[in-house]
Amino acid sequence: MNEYSEIDQISSNKKFFHNPHNLPMYDENGEIRSILDVFNFEEMIEEYLIELEIRNYSQNTIKTYKSIIKNFYGYLQNETDLYDDKRFLRSFKRYIQYLKRDKGVSQNYIYLVTVVAKKFLEFNNLYFLEEIKSPKRTKSLPKSLNEGEVEKLINAVDYKTITNNYNQKKMRLRNKLILALLYSSGLRISELVTLLTNDVDFDERTIRIRGKGEKDRIVLFDDETKELIESYLELKNSDSEYLFTNKYENHLTPRYIQMMIKDYAKIAGIKKKVTPHILRHSFATHLLKNGVDIRVIQQLLGHSNLSTTQIYTSVDMETIKTIYDKARTNKPKQL
Repeated sequence: MNEYSEIDQISSNKKFFHNPHNLPMYDENGEIRSILDVFNFEEMIEEYLIELEIRNYSQNTIKTYKSIIKNFYGYLQNETDLYDDKRFLRSFKRYIQYLKRDKGVSQNYIYLVTVVAKKFLEFNNLYFLEEIKSPKRTKSLPKSLNEGEVEKLINAVDYKTITNNYNQKKMRLRNKLILALLYSSGLRISELVTLLTNDVDFDERTIRIRGKGEKDRIVLFDDETKELIESYLELKNSDSEYLFTNKYENHLTPRYIQMMIKDYAKIAGIKKKVTPHILRHSFATHLLKNGVDIRVIQQLLGHSNLSTTQIYTSVDMETIKTIYDKARTNKPKQL
């Protein structure tokens, strides 16, 4: 999943000045109150998660945000001096230190925790972390398969021992189509499992995708994938609106797809880690390698920002070396 592209969509409607709640607060006996007693964090968390769902955030993103916020809240419950914004800020810094030293989390996770915690608080008109700047995150190159490995993966469906009865034949064709679509159209796994049959346009060879943040986009598929879809639908014989279903006519789960791909990668003899997202990376990398404009790839992938797509310009070093060497063969002779 890409959590970062959805982060900035949620913001509060009104921003208060510094310490608008007159912290610290005291009870009727003059005892100082913890911020966790002043504000109902459990209710705030629930409202924030509802808002994310209303805004059509992916379930994977909501699950990640929920985990980050609840883990932070759990840490705060063990803090004994959480009385005002300065102490809250200090507690947050201690929490980040704890994640780095004791948990050994990545820099990218620290980035995500920082941004999600700030956005959650700001959504509830709390600006305790206003002075915290989001840390830099490392940009690792996405892994991808080469064209030969993709072909082996898709063909591995035919090599798995399966009887030729109707249900098994339908499942084999369904699985092969899933692999072909993930690669030929660059779909996210969340998009694939909720794909509707009516979203497929055979004449135009396009699929309407209901993507992140209530943004629809159109993706393409090739002629070979078109034939697979047509053959699959002939066997499917189902009233379900979903294109890919299990034996109970429910749409497939992301976990099922992940395990299925891992199984076929093993059959294909591919030593690399293979996931639905790696097929999406391979789709983008191979398009770029074959001269497709980066902005076209951005549109097909459904990236809001070009910077997210531009990471693929650093991926295919072999192609870059080939172009470089070819250019150098025509260099002027040295005197």
